[in-house]
Amino acid sequence: MLRVSSRIGIPLKEIEIKAIRAQGSGGQHVNKVSTAIQLFFDIRTSSLPPAIKNRLLERKDHRISDDGLVVIKSQDSRSQEANKEAALARLSELVASVLVAPKKRRPTKPTRGAKERRLKGKSIRGKTKSLRGRPKPSD
Repeated sequence: MLRVSSRIGIPLKEIEIKAIRAQGSGGQHVNKVSTAIQLFFDIRTSSLPPAIKNRLLERKDHRISDDGLVVIKSQDSRSQEANKEAALARLSELVASVLVAPKKRRPTKPTRGAKERRLKGKSIRGKTKSLRGRPKPSD
């Protein structure tokens, strides 16, 4: 069980982990050993609460496909086990980031004093700019 919070966990049977070869330089070692980890997690078929599923699906994240499949790749370490732990930690962080529902925005209006201060500042700025021009010919 992957613990996300004290109340929410993801059963490991819902997470598919695949070992692949890592990209980039590394010589012979990287070419023959599958140490990188690719983690797959289907949000729609998971046992997460519906509110959390919806917030995850609405989130704009490149790791979440349109079908609701989370794909996380980890290849930072030379150890497969360390990469597996890192991928699971990233999944846990992703799910934990949507646990708290965002507060609904309450639109507000500026006070009368704030409007007056803004308009006063605009008029002062306008006067300053008007003084920068050529002097007007005297009559």
